[in-house]
Amino acid sequence: MYFVGVDLAWGERNPSGIAVLDARGRLKRVGSARDDAAVVAAIGPYVQGDCLVAIDAPLVVTNRSGPRPAEIALNRDFRRFEAGAHPTNTARPEFAAGPRGGRLAAALDLDIDPRSSARRRAIEVYPHPAAVALFRLEHTLKYKAKTGRSFEQLKSELLRLMDEIERLATAAVPLRVTEDWDVLRRQAETARRKSDLRRVEDPVDAVLCAYVALYAQRRPASVSTYGDLASGYIVTPALPPDLVAPAKLPRRVTHAPFPGRRVPARR
Repeated sequence: MYFVGVDLAWGERNPSGIAVLDARGRLKRVGSARDDAAVVAAIGPYVQGDCLVAIDAPLVVTNRSGPRPAEIALNRDFRRFEAGAHPTNTARPEFAAGPRGGRLAAALDLDIDPRSSARRRAIEVYPHPAAVALFRLEHTLKYKAKTGRSFEQLKSELLRLMDEIERLATAAVPLRVTEDWDVLRRQAETARRKSDLRRVEDPVDAVLCAYVALYAQRRPASVSTYGDLASGYIVTPALPPDLVAPAKLPRRVTHAPFPGRRVPARR
């Protein structure tokens, strides 16, 4: 059985991260693909038989405005850790003709019902709350390029995320990185510009998505599903009941904004 992670871009012009774990949690492939045809070609060989594909993008969007019920429910638990989801609805042009994630799952003939026991399935996931729950973070890691975040901060936070993923080798549900991961690691360590980090960020997120699929399969009682098939849902490792967010985050130094890639409104 394969566990596939897809950090799906909001459009086909930007790259999507791709990662594949085998049944033992060994990283078989990590990289990126751009348009739908390339994503299907990249993961197609791994979804012919038993598989669980974890996609960081909406699979079901039916509400005309505001957030989905899944986002409201997830935010109750994770917003205090800065891991809430922004509203997703059909008024947004990205979802007017249906979500890209849903189209991708349909192209691969994957069952998207989170309660299904089908051999070939896809689920919607979200790396930020997954990282908070898995790594017991007080708040999300700030490796996404946004106004006010310096290159040094982005690089440090991305490398910390990579450290946390590498430590999963000794977890109850292990993940074992390989030479392809080592290449990503060197790219992050030697990065000199924010654009260098962006090329690493998507595949790293995809690895975390693939791990959520593996974790959900191995420890279903330790996973929370917010929402449902009818209105949309998000699957994530359950928030540890003893994990407490800080009362107030430390003040961060601000920096001049940089003209980076547009950040989607949902995440």
